[in-house]
Parts: sequence; structure tokens; C-alpha cells
Amino acid sequence: MTSEPTATATPSPSAEPAQPDPPHDLVGIGIGPGNLSLAALAHGVPGGLTTAFYEQRPTFQWHPGTLTDHTTLTTPFLADLVTLADPTSPWSYLNHLRSRHRLLPFHLARQLHIPRSEYETYARWVSDHLPGLHFGHHVDSIRWNPELDLFEVDYAHLDPHGETEALGRTHARNIALAAGTEPHIPEPLKPLVDAPAVPVVHSADYLHHRERLRTAEHITVIGSGQSGAEIFLDLLRSRPTGQEKLHWLTRTPAFTPTENTTLGLEHLTPDYSRYFHDLPEHTRNDLAPRHTHLHQGIDPTTLDAIHQELYRRSLHGAWPDTVLTPGVRVRTAGRLATTKVELHLEHTDQGTRSRLTTDAVILATGYRERPHHRLLAALDPYIRRDSRERPRVDTHHRIVLDPSVTGNIYLHTGTPHTHGPGATSHTLTAWRSAVILNHLTGKEPYPLPQRTALTTFGLEQREPPHIPPQEQRLTPLTRV
Repeated sequence: MTSEPTATATPSPSAEPAQPDPPHDLVGIGIGPGNLSLAALAHGVPGGLTTAFYEQRPTFQWHPGTLTDHTTLTTPFLADLVTLADPTSPWSYLNHLRSRHRLLPFHLARQLHIPRSEYETYARWVSDHLPGLHFGHHVDSIRWNPELDLFEVDYAHLDPHGETEALGRTHARNIALAAGTEPHIPEPLKPLVDAPAVPVVHSADYLHHRERLRTAEHITVIGSGQSGAEIFLDLLRSRPTGQEKLHWLTRTPAFTPTENTTLGLEHLTPDYSRYFHDLPEHTRNDLAPRHTHLHQGIDPTTLDAIHQELYRRSLHGAWPDTVLTPGVRVRTAGRLATTKVELHLEHTDQGTRSRLTTDAVILATGYRERPHHRLLAALDPYIRRDSRERPRVDTHHRIVLDPSVTGNIYLHTGTPHTHGPGATSHTLTAWRSAVILNHLTGKEPYPLPQRTALTTFGLEQREPPHIPPQEQRLTPLTRV
């Protein structure tokens, strides 16, 4: 295990290359935790792979607007970018600590769940030292070139101001997409965004506006997930006892905790992902709403911290000036004068309605997967889709394509419809990367166990699929 991997410089793209560059074995689009994990494990494949990963942002960022104090990852530190596939990797969280001379202090701290800000520091450390990562590059399109039997990837190299500095093209035998997520604002709440005089921000940008938000007399948090809970707690701790003036509203019938039991969490294992993938499409669609407790809701420790803080403020007999109400939806919303907003509310169970005037709103309304349709527009005729027009994805996280396309497009995100709740879990990040690389190489650079759960899913037992290399639709990884 090395202490500090060596960084290499990122070459600047040429405006219009006279000749195609030698093709890469793998080109990744998007550098979040998923593709960063894939890049790190690809770096350790025996014999080496030629890879390039592109990201529009100038540096690695992981929800920087939500990294409030005292927040921790909901998954243990072993679910880093590589360890659950290769604990000897130089890109592990433990090696990051070792390189910072913090390994023994971490051991003495006895932490299983690490601060989210430290996870971002670790991931940024990997991105700063791992070769083949190209930040400040916006990928415009992906095409299949049947004459070359390669994918063509066109990109724009951006200057520090986000303007196009140069154009470039690269070729790849295989593609890995990890477009990530973007903030979601429900339709009834969109008018709030048009109220510039009133602080109305999505939770993704909370830290960037926290000081301004704290000056508001009355603040409303909308949303029942982990971000909403953490922001409510952060605001609560910053306001005087008896003068909190906070509302927390959620559509869910309760402030629901995420699954935190060991047997329950086995639904986030590869065993369940394989079971889920084998189910008929209509069954998978019906199951999805029943999985929300696995990847939505609030960590129980956060709920406990909120209750303890509220209880502490009530020790002298007065209730804190807070309102926490589940089962409420916002029907409409809009400005009231120039410095306030008005929320028109409806209680789902009671069928009652009311209005709430507030000075600031935080929309903890979640995220949605960024669509791939623009990037994949030129490949649309080749993509096989299900009844809801979603790409079909096989057990190797590969989009099912027309057989005339000999390359592979792997999805590191956006596959809950085929792989279940584990598709969005940090727990399986390294596992997904290992599955992709094992399939891409036609070998097993990262041997994976046949069984990972004590629970047996289904009555009919099926062995995980094994496709001999000679039967896989792969282009040999020869060097050009």
C-alpha cells in the first residue's frame, strides 16, 4: 500500500485533432463518487487499462452546499471508493488517513461513521492524485462509429469562467456514464424561486446562503429527508431558546427513519440486486415505492439529536417556538409583498387547509437523476428500452444495445428500475465498479463472492450469472 499516489498532468485537448488519438479502453463521463471509484479501481487492473474521465466542474465536488457541522455519512467508512472491492487499494480511506498522519487518531476516535465533510476531503484527495481525470471538460455528444468500431466522444475544454476554450474528440471502446443528480423543485414550489427579495434556496445550496438565512425572523424547511432534518437541526442550534421561529413541514405521514437494522439493510446487497433484476418489469415497478425506507427518510441518530435539542429547550417549562408537522403538502406558493412568501397548505389526513407566512424557505425536496437523453441522442436507435422508455440494463450495469454495437455503455447511476435500492447506495459503489471492470476485461481483476447476504431472496435459487470471456460481447483490450 502506498502512502501518496503520484499525480500526472492532465493534457489540454487540441481544437481539432488531425488524426484520431489512440482509443481508450474506457471513457467515463461525470466524476462523482461512482466514476471516481471506477477510475480508482481501473487504475489497479493488472496489465493496465487506458482510461479518461471527464467532468464539467473545475474540481471534484460532492454536495458542498450540504456539508453542515456534525453531519456524518449514513454508511460506515469501509464503504469508501474501493475497499469493499479491494481493501489493498492505495485509494482507500484508510490510506488517505495514513497519508495525512491521522490513522492512529482515527483508530482512537472509534468512529464507524465519518463526517461527510471528511468523506469529501478523502474523495478530493483521490481526484487530486489519480491520473486520467479531466476536470473542466464538458462532454457534448457520444456517437458510435461503425467503421472504427469505436465510440466518438466530443467535448469542450472550459476556461476558469466556464467558457469554451477549445474543442476536442476522443475515442473509446467502452463508456461509463455517471451523470449524477440535480436539485428537484416540485411544481407548486417553483414560484418561490422567482422571489429574489426573499431567501428561497434548495438544500443543495444551503451552506452558501446560511448566514443570510439565519438573519430571517421566521424560517420554513420543507422536506422530510436527511437534508431537511440536518438543516432544521443546524438552524435550531443557532437560534436562542424560546425565539426559534422555525417550521418544518413534510408530505410524508411521519418523520420516518431510514432502515437501520442489519437484516433490513441486506436489501442493499448484491444478492438482492440480482434478485430484483430477475423479477418481471411490472413487479420491479410495483416494488420501487416500497423501498423508500431504504434510501429516503432520516437517519435515526439525526432524529434523536433533534428531539434531544427540543427537549433541552423545554426543561424550564416552556415549549420551543417550533412547529414540526408531517402529512402536509404545499398546494401553491408565492410572494407576499416584497420580503415574505405565503405557503398555501393542506393536511392530507384531515383535509384541512391553512396559510403560512414566512421570511425564508429551504426546499429540502430531494434530487432527480440527470437525464442521459441529450448525451445519448445519437445512440438512441441502438438503445433497447422497456415499456416506460427507460434503457434496459443488464446484470453487468450495461445498457442493452443493438448487437451491431460492439462497445459497451455502463451506467454507474440511474439504474434503480433494474437493480433496486442498492443502485443508489454508497454501500455498493465499489462493488458496481468491480462488476463493470470484471465484465469489461473479460477476466476477474476483482474477484467477488457468490453470496453476500444471510437473507434468502425468493424461493427459486439462482446462481449469479457467469459469462465466459469468449461468450461476452467485448472488444479485446489491445493497445494501439
